Amino acid sequence: MTMAEVVRSRLFAIGAAAVLALVVAGAAGWFVLAPGTRSMASGEALVGGPFTLTDQHGDVVTEQDFAGRYMLIYFGYTYCPDFCPMSLDNMSRALNLLPPEQAEQVVPVLITIDPERDTVEQLAEYAPLFHPRLVALTGTPEQITQAAKAYRVYFSKAGNSDSDTYLMDHSTFIYLMGPDGKYVRHLSHSAAPEEIAAGIEAAIAEA
Repeated sequence: MTMAEVVRSRLFAIGAAAVLALVVAGAAGWFVLAPGTRSMASGEALVGGPFTLTDQHGDVVTEQDFAGRYMLIYFGYTYCPDFCPMSLDNMSRALNLLPPEQAEQVVPVLITIDPERDTVEQLAEYAPLFHPRLVALTGTPEQITQAAKAYRVYFSKAGNSDSDTYLMDHSTFIYLMGPDGKYVRHLSHSAAPEEIAAGIEAAIAEA
């Protein structure tokens, strides 16, 4: 089975497993909503920060490469059976709903939380299954951990971590970051394309 066929089968099966989203979101939701994630001085959410990672073409990428553009960021992994392909598909559909001049201002980004398996080659095969401009990023375990901490993302191996077929527990929010790299808002992994698109349009209108 090709990766495209695998992703399509996962998207088809998501409906039956959607109820599990509440469990994961409830367990991991602390990172945005918990005390201490907002600056006492400014009231701004302490989400986001510098990172140095590698994209699906093998190029080194930092947050500065996205300066002047919005980032729509999801932390996930290519072996994810449910939430990740659904979120990436909804992100892609949302961009397609936007007027071209707005869509061009937004870069969809996947940051893996499974660098052990999500190599450059793996991401190069996976990313085109969603949006043509999707930037898929990997790195060393230390680089991924640094990026995850900056975005208040929780992740860990689940079950038998010695198996090659392990799953990952992880936060499932979608982040919208502004052209200045600052946090704008977050959405649920299950947000419909129309909701994501509306959030982007509102952010651009308020800028």
